[in-house]
Amino acid sequence: MFRFENPEYLWLLSVVAVLALIRFVTFFNQKKKLRRFGDPKLIRQLMPDVSRWRPLLKFCMLEIALVLVILMLARPQQANGVSQEKRSGIETIIALDISNSMRAEDVAPTRLDRAKMMVENLVENFINDKIGLIVFAGDAFVQLPITSDYVSAKMFLSTIDPSMIVNQGTDIAGAIEMASHSFTQQEHVGKAIIVITDGEDHEGNAVEAAKAAHEHGFNVYVLGIGSSNGAPVPDPDTGNYMIDNQGNTVMSRLNEEMCRELAQAGGGAYIHVDNNSSAQRLLDEELDKLEKGETTIYSDYAEQFQYAAAFALLLLIIEICILERRNPILKKIKLFKR
Repeated sequence: MFRFENPEYLWLLSVVAVLALIRFVTFFNQKKKLRRFGDPKLIRQLMPDVSRWRPLLKFCMLEIALVLVILMLARPQQANGVSQEKRSGIETIIALDISNSMRAEDVAPTRLDRAKMMVENLVENFINDKIGLIVFAGDAFVQLPITSDYVSAKMFLSTIDPSMIVNQGTDIAGAIEMASHSFTQQEHVGKAIIVITDGEDHEGNAVEAAKAAHEHGFNVYVLGIGSSNGAPVPDPDTGNYMIDNQGNTVMSRLNEEMCRELAQAGGGAYIHVDNNSSAQRLLDEELDKLEKGETTIYSDYAEQFQYAAAFALLLLIIEICILERRNPILKKIKLFKR
């Protein structure tokens, strides 16, 4: 197996294309300027030692050397061996509701903070699993593509806030559909969509989306967070509670009926999240039931940059030795007369 340890440096290859474009434009500008002095054939006779191909050859060598240097920075590596270790795990996409109602404090410290704590605890228990993160309110977007980088997952999780999405609402269907397209193509591995919400589906079609996801092989689990009694929603701008158009305090209630229906359609389970730790344990038990996919692990990689370095150095030495003007000693040889 071949890989680049630092593939981000490969973006520098665009510099090579830019330099080639500049060289192309410069070459034609020079030709235009020479035509102003007279006939090109006559000018070549007046400058017999000027080579037409050597400057281009030197430039191409420098370009190739630059490409090799960039490849060196990206650190090409070749796998030396395959580990006999069998790593197994599942793929999990978290669809986290960040609508304003998730600011309610009927679950301490708030619904959203409690949900983030559960996701962080879930990541702590992951070993060979992959996780992705989608946030949604009136719209949905991928906050973290599916990865096994748990440090990045925790970092992205900590930055989540309802202010990230201007369009408020609760589009659960859109979040599930987006999650369904966020898994890898690996087969024979359990794939779970965990929707964390208070169940206020403002857009509709959530049950249909969950059913479609299950038909494609994904299990949809729903963590209903909040209380059926409801709680007022704090307004971060005023410090008071949100009010409706009639001046009444907005009360947000957990819609458990919709959450259960959603989980049933998605082939998963519904778990109520309150102020005790039972929800975390139940979620771990449900995910343990999923099929674990095995992954081949390449345990040892050998650096390959030295080959690029040697070739780049050889090109630079040759480029220095080639003069832009014809060599007086070799100009009588037909091969070097052009």
